Amino acid sequence: METSGFSSEQLDVREAIFKICSKYPDEYWAEHDESGEYPHELHTDLAKNGWIGIALPEELGGAGLGISEATMMLHTVAESGAGIAGAQSIHANVYATQPVAKFATPEQRKRMLPDLIAGKSRTCFGVTEPNTGLETLKLRTLAKKDGEHYLISGQKIWISSAQVATKMVLLARTTPLEDVKKPSEGLSLFFIDLDKSAPGLELKRIKKMGCRAIDANEVFFDNYRIPADTLVGKEGEGFKIVLHGMNAERCLLAGEALGIGYVALKRAAAYASERVVFGRPIGMNQGIQHPLASAYMHLEAAKLATYHAARLYDNSSKDSSITQHAVGVACNSAKYLAAEAAFTACERAVLTHGGMGFSQEYHVERYLREVFVPRIAPVSREMIMNYIGEKALGLPRSY
Repeated sequence: METSGFSSEQLDVREAIFKICSKYPDEYWAEHDESGEYPHELHTDLAKNGWIGIALPEELGGAGLGISEATMMLHTVAESGAGIAGAQSIHANVYATQPVAKFATPEQRKRMLPDLIAGKSRTCFGVTEPNTGLETLKLRTLAKKDGEHYLISGQKIWISSAQVATKMVLLARTTPLEDVKKPSEGLSLFFIDLDKSAPGLELKRIKKMGCRAIDANEVFFDNYRIPADTLVGKEGEGFKIVLHGMNAERCLLAGEALGIGYVALKRAAAYASERVVFGRPIGMNQGIQHPLASAYMHLEAAKLATYHAARLYDNSSKDSSITQHAVGVACNSAKYLAAEAAFTACERAVLTHGGMGFSQEYHVERYLREVFVPRIAPVSREMIMNYIGEKALGLPRSY
């Protein structure tokens, strides 16, 4: 990857993260993909060096950097060979905490965030539900006030790292959908303990195609009791609050996609240079060389879009000329472009290896399985195009 134009902070992050990740070669990730074992060691190393709190306030133990640097961190984790699985081991701890850092009270921030930054606790993000999918405003998980507590009832799905998390950033309805004037009303954000031994909470692990080292789960709540002081911000304003984390997540996932795309191309180029057929390296053949060159250029273009979006996100809080509309368009565009470029790079890496691309030995098949994640989550390609059609082009809403 061409690194010209990055800030000194971003390049320092890249160097430091590569150094940490060098302890975890492709073989480590292949073994964890097979066993489904969580990469606790990487999480511990990153926490020990302060990286979990890269974009959180310094007074709480974080680094006080921005999403631009956090994107570089997760980009580098993925590019080290850890892929999407490695990046996802800390993914939610970086973006899901952004709304908490911005909208929680000073007392809540001191209570909720330092242990996460230190690696003593971990969080997951509880938004998606099985019967609503991308219709976030139709969420039905209910938080019913009961004195100094809320009782949570409902179901979440595709909740990554819930098996190892001790916390959850939860979006739930404090007013039933039937009783609100607008679907965006009545949703509230909570930062809760995820106590698997408590009554009213059940987790069911989902078997997956890729990223098997990172558990994904269905989470069932049945009058699960949480303290009222876990509410972040005002009751009923959760959707507005959670949007602050969603744009950050688009940038982070775009970075992860870039990372896995670049490492796939690196492996493909090395193999094409070494593999000799008919007396010459297969990389001399334009039928091999041109698809890889095209994939590289698309990754480079997506890289520019990704770090532009991250920069807009970071600067929007201090530059009034940067609107949230501009941030949303940039972050969604970056996620789409990076996911598509990465998928093409991973597919072509497998094809460059020929039959050996189907073998686990060369790792590119693992990259291809994992690169579906940024294409699908947290929002599909089609929904991003709907969004861009409406918000950027002014076309009638299509959904």
